[in-house]
Amino acid sequence: MTPPIPEPRIHANQTGTPASQGQRGPADRVSLGLSTAAAKMAGWPWWLQVTLIFAAARLVSACIFMAAAIHQGTNPWFPPAPDYWNFITIWDGRWYQEAADKGYPSVLPVDANGVVQQNAWAFYALFPFLARGLGAATGMGTLPALTTIAMLAGMGAALVIYKLFREFAGKRAALWGVVFVSTFPVSPILQVPYAESLNLLLLSGSLLLVVRRRYLSAIPVVLLMCLSRPTGVPFAAMMGLLLLWRLWQRFRPATILSAPPAAGEDRPVAVRSLFSMGALVLAAGIGALAWPAIAWATTGELTAYTRTETAWRGHDLVPFKPWFDTGRMLFGPVLGVLAPFVFTALFVVVMMSRPVRALGTELRLWCACYMAYLLVFLHPQTSTFRMLLPLFPLALAVALLSKSKAYRGTIVVMFVLLQIVWVVWLWAWAPLPGGGDYPP
Repeated sequence: MTPPIPEPRIHANQTGTPASQGQRGPADRVSLGLSTAAAKMAGWPWWLQVTLIFAAARLVSACIFMAAAIHQGTNPWFPPAPDYWNFITIWDGRWYQEAADKGYPSVLPVDANGVVQQNAWAFYALFPFLARGLGAATGMGTLPALTTIAMLAGMGAALVIYKLFREFAGKRAALWGVVFVSTFPVSPILQVPYAESLNLLLLSGSLLLVVRRRYLSAIPVVLLMCLSRPTGVPFAAMMGLLLLWRLWQRFRPATILSAPPAAGEDRPVAVRSLFSMGALVLAAGIGALAWPAIAWATTGELTAYTRTETAWRGHDLVPFKPWFDTGRMLFGPVLGVLAPFVFTALFVVVMMSRPVRALGTELRLWCACYMAYLLVFLHPQTSTFRMLLPLFPLALAVALLSKSKAYRGTIVVMFVLLQIVWVVWLWAWAPLPGGGDYPP
């Protein structure tokens, strides 16, 4: 485990005198305001600081939603200019509502050609079933229950992410990492009835337990995570590769083993811990296959889940191919073929950078496996932006890249502006000439 990276004392500025208000740009003013607030909050409990950061970020996102709702025109769900609570329940929120209220179909819906149509099997059961339970216990409607769970899970995720980041960085950098996660361009998804916030809570909890090498304790958390969103496959891959790495560390030649580990290098683990890791690898693999297996058992169709997932694509699942198809559509027949390779190379460069190396073996391996999973199975489209949220450990690397207040303030301003773009462009419904709209 990489030791926490200490941060130097922060002075007013290098000359010792504050810059005049008139010379500060928007990012400087935001940074100054955040730094002033941070100074006042410094003595408060960490959990209160993180909670206030997340709540403030969600308030900003709520204002963006409300402003966009005023301009919402005709749409498939409600009359124009809806209120906030209606506006945030559209898109997949209605699918989760259907799963909670009606369950999952025992017979896959198909068209006249036998092609599976969009249905609830694409949406994992943990989130809607929790909403069903909350509604039964409180009398709350399904959509309010879904929204409540999403908000509480998002706040819980922020708290767990802070503890995870503290394993690798000082308090200030960890808090900035939480700020970046909370204001990320797609972070409004954490306050709407989508399963992203619940999955983020379970994923960050699983990673924290893995980082602390509490592998058996991680098993129930990982199994729940696998029933919230499709993150089980990359997590199982990460744990499998991590187990191989630990085995190599433990049983490498004695001439190498006798040498003391370099600074920041992971120390070999005990044999008992290796068995615990193996149990977690097995559990993660079972969890990754659980939802497709449940769909198979319920419908009698072996490929019920994958056929449902591809109903949104309009064609069968072929690994890697959608990236090249999208590349050719966006950049032409030559550059389009090269685009996925360029994207992969850029990601490798990022993963080799010094701030990312400070994240430790487990978090780097998770980011690599999750991105590989997206490259293999994802159909790149506008929904891809929110599917990047599980790469949240990179937010700490962004915070570690520079301790400059202006830099960090600029990142926050940029993220909030991109939130506006995301909500107005993708969340708000605006029908395309051929029908439908780009999904968020």
